[in-house]
Amino acid sequence: MPELTWVGKNKVVTHHLDVPYRVLEKQYTYGKNADGTDVSSSENMVIHGDNLEALKSLLSMYEGRVDCIYIDPPYNTGNESWVYNDNVKDPQILKWLGEVVGK
Repeated sequence: MPELTWVGKNKVVTHHLDVPYRVLEKQYTYGKNADGTDVSSSENMVIHGDNLEALKSLLSMYEGRVDCIYIDPPYNTGNESWVYNDNVKDPQILKWLGEVVGK
């Protein structure tokens, strides 16, 4: 079977072993559903934080039960040494981000 190889692959493949296990703490409530039930009664959740730490904390409870995980990379962090410069200053993009994510 074909295999992808690259310099530093072993570090990437084993990186999860270096990430500590953390317990998720509920910090927010999101109000009521349209039917009046509490949003927190849903099994859905929004997790803010490092995605690898979050995934490790969910593994014991949800292994084999999750259909989809949407992981979005951080944007506009000001980090210029990452894969791309995400230091967005364009006024139209900032306006759009403000409308979409409330920043």
